[in-house]
Amino acid sequence: MIELGGTPAPAAGDNIIDGSDATFMQDVIEASQAVPVIVDFWAPWCGPCKTLGPAIEAAVTKAGGRVKLVKIDVDANPGYAGQLRVQSIPTVYAFHNGQPVDAFQGALPPSEIDAFVEKVAALGGEPDNGLQDAVDAAQTMLDEGAAADAAETFAAILQEDPNHAVAYAGLVQSYLALNDIDQAEAILNGAPAEISTHPALEAVHAQIALAREAANAGPLDELSAAVAADPTDHQARFDLAIAQHAAGQTEAAIDSLLELFRRDREWNEEAAKTQLFKIFDALDAKDPLALNGRRKLSSLIFA
Repeated sequence: MIELGGTPAPAAGDNIIDGSDATFMQDVIEASQAVPVIVDFWAPWCGPCKTLGPAIEAAVTKAGGRVKLVKIDVDANPGYAGQLRVQSIPTVYAFHNGQPVDAFQGALPPSEIDAFVEKVAALGGEPDNGLQDAVDAAQTMLDEGAAADAAETFAAILQEDPNHAVAYAGLVQSYLALNDIDQAEAILNGAPAEISTHPALEAVHAQIALAREAANAGPLDELSAAVAADPTDHQARFDLAIAQHAAGQTEAAIDSLLELFRRDREWNEEAAKTQLFKIFDALDAKDPLALNGRRKLSSLIFA
């Protein structure tokens, strides 16, 4: 039996600060290169802000230095709130590697706030929690196409540690590789509640959704021709992106969605941005396609 290890969490320190437009680049953009940063846009007159503020501060403190919180009064500092199209408050943005990676509006229940903060904190890297050699071996099997063997290994790891989120995600990915989407989804739905919002499981949730979409993707050539014939046909461009992703053309799919977002970011309740985040979530956080895609999306948002 492998003994699990761990490291003590660092003290909260200066992980919760008041920010401003003048210090935004330093406090948020630059700081998020080292550790994820959450920005809480609020105002003194905002009732829900008074509920959200203490809850998100408590969650950030509990994260033990793995994430920082910058609180910005939009009345005194309207600049970056305007660039990020903050239309109601409270609005919360998460930044990682200088880019916005997630957001929500309004006051949430404490459990959802905790899950959001934990998801953002995990972008900065997970603490060592043992069984890593076995996980690495199973992942190698999966990467080399031995999905059945990988599934067996991931299942054995879960016998050792039922709450091992990465192993759970690996087991789901193994069944996706075996083209058994239903079983993959059943395994994901059976994940313990304690790890249900872990980034690894959210990634495979996105992968399952994309796999379902791929099964219903339209003909690639016909959709390409439709977009070429009418570049303003947003639905055709959106469907083309789904077909491109289903065909393994992930970069082309991202480019199509970015172009759709550039043309009309509000179309179909910001469907292009939602689909982009689904693709980014399904990729490894350090995948160049995800990093470059997030950077390009950020440039469009800030434009």
